[in-house]
Amino acid sequence: MDEFELIRRYFDRAATADGVVIGIGDDGAVIEPTPGLQQVQVIDTLVEGVHFPENFNPTDLGYRVVVVNLSDIAAMGATPRWMTLALTLTAADDEWLTGFAEGLHGACVEFGVALIGGDTTSGERIVGTVHITGEVEPGKALTRAGAKPGDRVFVTGTVGDAAAGLDGLRTGQPVKTLFNRFSRPSPRVAYGRALSGLATAVIDLSDGLLGDLGKLAEASGAGAEIELERLPLSDDLRGHYSADEQRRFALTGGDDYELCFTMSGEPPDPGILQVTEIGRITSTPGVACRLDGELVEIEDPGYLHFQ
Repeated sequence: MDEFELIRRYFDRAATADGVVIGIGDDGAVIEPTPGLQQVQVIDTLVEGVHFPENFNPTDLGYRVVVVNLSDIAAMGATPRWMTLALTLTAADDEWLTGFAEGLHGACVEFGVALIGGDTTSGERIVGTVHITGEVEPGKALTRAGAKPGDRVFVTGTVGDAAAGLDGLRTGQPVKTLFNRFSRPSPRVAYGRALSGLATAVIDLSDGLLGDLGKLAEASGAGAEIELERLPLSDDLRGHYSADEQRRFALTGGDDYELCFTMSGEPPDPGILQVTEIGRITSTPGVACRLDGELVEIEDPGYLHFQ
């Protein structure tokens, strides 16, 4: 099948969401933003062999390529609205595309996102790029800048599971519950909305807690301290790895897609979502780690492209 038949068969679903004037099928989409709201634009690319393993389940990939972008929307305190997809394929395989489309459309339905356009092409490896437009009230967008010395540092959920899941796959000892945290991350969109107007700074954890908190602190012109004994670790991570491995995955592993945020007071009610205070913002640049009050050196800064 050619490109246009591929799009029609797997991705051209009538976009009935509010604000979609013209969706898939023309040279461009036309959307009508909600009056009085500002737009938030995010984009992320997943490359086979770099961001996900070869032979990765296509349904999980379709889901994942959407939700990693939704995690950025969550970190901005926005509501997701519309999405475009650019997909590079090594072959137009019906079974693979059916699975990928199932995961992608499933994520769109779950989080209220309308797929309104995109592009497909052939290449030497699978690459998926998603661009999402969200909306937020004027002046309410959350950013990485704004944390002040004395602010408390919090994280949602647990950290380190996704990296441990990939490690288990690499070593031939996979732990399904841990790998599921990589293949099916949970973007904290609702809690990001709850943080709007309350948190002083927010970042989503894609490249590792240590590195991402460092980005937040740098953007805020500040530093941070983490108390390692407070790191929220899952029972599965504790049960399969040593204390040193647990801390390494939690601090530098990446792919958690939880929210790290700062505020001076108490966080909003998380409901069933776990929220843990792990440290504080300081006036000293960089991120210091303490274990039972003693400074601990962590050499790995987390994932860095082109390094």
